Amino acid sequence: MQKRTWKNYVQPFRGFRRIALAALGVFMLGVVVLAIHIYVVTRPRVDADTRVMVRIDLGQDIGQADADRITAWLYRQKGVDHVLVNPASDIAIFTFAPLSNDANRIVGDLQVQIGYKEGRRYLPSEKEMQGGCPVATTSASYKVARFIQKLF
Repeated sequence: MQKRTWKNYVQPFRGFRRIALAALGVFMLGVVVLAIHIYVVTRPRVDADTRVMVRIDLGQDIGQADADRITAWLYRQKGVDHVLVNPASDIAIFTFAPLSNDANRIVGDLQVQIGYKEGRRYLPSEKEMQGGCPVATTSASYKVARFIQKLF
């Protein structure tokens, strides 16, 4: 019969230790690969297909003739795709390609060239930005996500 020593008890765990270290290494490598993937996929990219939506609060009453003139002027600006001007609320909304123009330049030119000195670009507050898209709060996927958030 073999004499019992502490080495007899430790021997079987040497294989377990190697397996545990290998599993931990593979897990850590997977976490690093996942982090790199998330960074690459979610970073903001501005390319030729990117469009930005801008809202201008005109700050003065306008009629349909003024709305048509603002619409025509905005469409003449480089990179502007789509324009909506609402004379009832005195708001102009347009989309443009950020590679070909700048929203602040368009708004500044509107103030100078057309004469709407009170026109200001609308920028949402931090609280509004955290709220996200107001349309999304009515979607089914938003409701499911909120339910899961409340669980945890």
